[in-house]
Amino acid sequence: MSTSETGSAVGAVDTSAAEAGRAVRKKVPRSSLGGWKAGPDRVDPVSVLERQAETRMPDLVKIRYARMAAGQFPFYRGAPAIMAADLATGENTGLTVQLCGDAHLSNFGLFASPERSLVFDVNDFDETLPGPFEWDVKRLAASVAVAARANGSGDDEAGAAAVAAAQAYRETMARLATLGETDVWYQMVDAEQVQELLKPKDRKQTEKVISKARARTSLQALEKLTEPGPDGAPRIKAEPPLLMPIPKELHTELNTVLSDYRATLPEDRRVLLDRYELRDIAMKVVGVGSVGTRCFIALLTGRSTGDPLFLQVKQAEDSVLSTHLRASQFKHQGHRVVHGQRLTQSAGDIFLGWATGPDGLFYYWRQLRDMKGSLVIDDMSPAQLKQYASLCGHTLARGHARSGDRVAIAGYLGDNDVFDKAMGEFALAYADQTAADHESLLAAIDSGRVTAAEAVPADKNE
Repeated sequence: MSTSETGSAVGAVDTSAAEAGRAVRKKVPRSSLGGWKAGPDRVDPVSVLERQAETRMPDLVKIRYARMAAGQFPFYRGAPAIMAADLATGENTGLTVQLCGDAHLSNFGLFASPERSLVFDVNDFDETLPGPFEWDVKRLAASVAVAARANGSGDDEAGAAAVAAAQAYRETMARLATLGETDVWYQMVDAEQVQELLKPKDRKQTEKVISKARARTSLQALEKLTEPGPDGAPRIKAEPPLLMPIPKELHTELNTVLSDYRATLPEDRRVLLDRYELRDIAMKVVGVGSVGTRCFIALLTGRSTGDPLFLQVKQAEDSVLSTHLRASQFKHQGHRVVHGQRLTQSAGDIFLGWATGPDGLFYYWRQLRDMKGSLVIDDMSPAQLKQYASLCGHTLARGHARSGDRVAIAGYLGDNDVFDKAMGEFALAYADQTAADHESLLAAIDSGRVTAAEAVPADKNE
């Protein structure tokens, strides 16, 4: 185990918190969390997507539908709003944490810490909001089952992988409940530990992912994303419809936005940002669920040496959870995303901040490529997926322990496998629901109710 995962046990655990957690079982038995069945008044899933499309760019929404139609796992990735509505129909524990809000398998990955070491953590917080811890665990467990089925696994293997994620979450939370406050805060999973958790035969594949992540820097992005401009300086090259530079005449407005973003950074980071100047900016299509929202990449270069820095500027809408939980304390949705990320991640992006765009919309800023990498889920064997699910469950628990009452949650979860099995049952049941919802989208496309792009270019730069 890496040093980042060690910590000293405290003298005594808060027994009142543990008892309070166990008392929640009377209201919401752990076994009851395994149930899922769509009620007769369940909202049509396609209508949920259509409502989201009302605030998005129509031409890009067509790409979103096409990407979601490509398979059940891509559909699941793009449908956190559908699942949020489903989760809200049942009882919840009331044991609140800062939820990721979209904790599926593909939203975990590697990235660089400020100290330039690779860490593994949750890496998407568009939907973050305080809420009951089990919503994130259910989102993760169901994603495991959907991914396992997509890889050809039967229900026994899919269920076992989902159970493994829940078991790792429960056992990690139990361990963290015995540690001191700062010990919990310093916990992190580094790249070496990712390798340690894998079987020897799987480590070579992970070594390739780690090596590739280390190479994913702004300097690499400069070569892939730019071309020389008329003055010889680099500019972002167009790759329509996925990458479209913004006209130069709009850059003055963008410098004002850059100034607003600067004000949200810690003072020392402002000094660093001031050493760069904005060179170019382009609209970029990313992901699955985010397609249709506004997203940009900004190229900045160092004033002294011309070194590149790519920042991603991503629109932040209301969390899909906000309809079903208490609204965010932050009126600025970019601030909401940044707060959730800073609170949950063990090591944060030094350029993470927020601003309001000239269009009046909310945005948050982060580095585009900062040694980011992820394991390819659709290449995983059943055994590999089970290991990866455990790693994600472990990581999710560490994030939740920073913001929630880890002792109460550990008390609720207990030291047996009741919760684990319930998550396995839920995962398979919701995987069935996802398959049905995916078919509903395909039918909506075939009938002309919604329009999907005929051909979706692969984004080589994502």
